[in-house]
Amino acid sequence: MRIVFRIGGSVVASPINTDLMKKYVELLKSLKITGHEVVVVVGGGALAREFIVIAKNLDLEMQAQDEIAISVSRLFAQLFLKKFGAVAYKKVALTLEDAAEGLAKGKIVVMGGLKPGITTDAVAALVAERVGADLLVKGTDQEGVYNKDPRKNADAVKLDHLSFEDLAEVFSESRHKAGIHQIIDPEAIKVLKRNRVKLIVVNGFKPENLVAAVKGEKIGTIID
Repeated sequence: MRIVFRIGGSVVASPINTDLMKKYVELLKSLKITGHEVVVVVGGGALAREFIVIAKNLDLEMQAQDEIAISVSRLFAQLFLKKFGAVAYKKVALTLEDAAEGLAKGKIVVMGGLKPGITTDAVAALVAERVGADLLVKGTDQEGVYNKDPRKNADAVKLDHLSFEDLAEVFSESRHKAGIHQIIDPEAIKVLKRNRVKLIVVNGFKPENLVAAVKGEKIGTIID
């Protein structure tokens, strides 16, 4: 199976959790060994946001702020890349073509952001489209997708399954569906929908959840 894993910066980088990063590397290596093709897209988390504030304070324009944040995400990607060692592609993938080439060479591909104006969610979706992925798994700081932000609403309910159409309705229903908007980028959903790539959103603080998602176990929120 060809899988794109989107590891949220909120999980491994806010604060930086090297023990969790090590667990992810070992887990993803084991998936590779068992015959899966693996792409990892890493976010920049709190550190990226911190640098965006610094860029704003320097009166830099939005594009420059984005470029700085992308650089931070690529730093985290490089840490993963170095820890993977020989099983990983020779460099952090900077383009969709890099990602395709890395997979063609039988390597684990690691990447951060791609270009200004595109979130790492959208990067993961675009990579899934480019390489014809069977599945996209996103590890977040929540158990899945909720009907409203669980951090602000005690009565929030986790949704076990959604169609892309359901999710589009949730987005269009209100601009204030903060929990869902933060957990999945609507632009990423558009890309996944047009390619019918299944997305599973899980709690990323438990790396074993990603393996469970690949095995088809009932976990997180399935969107297809």
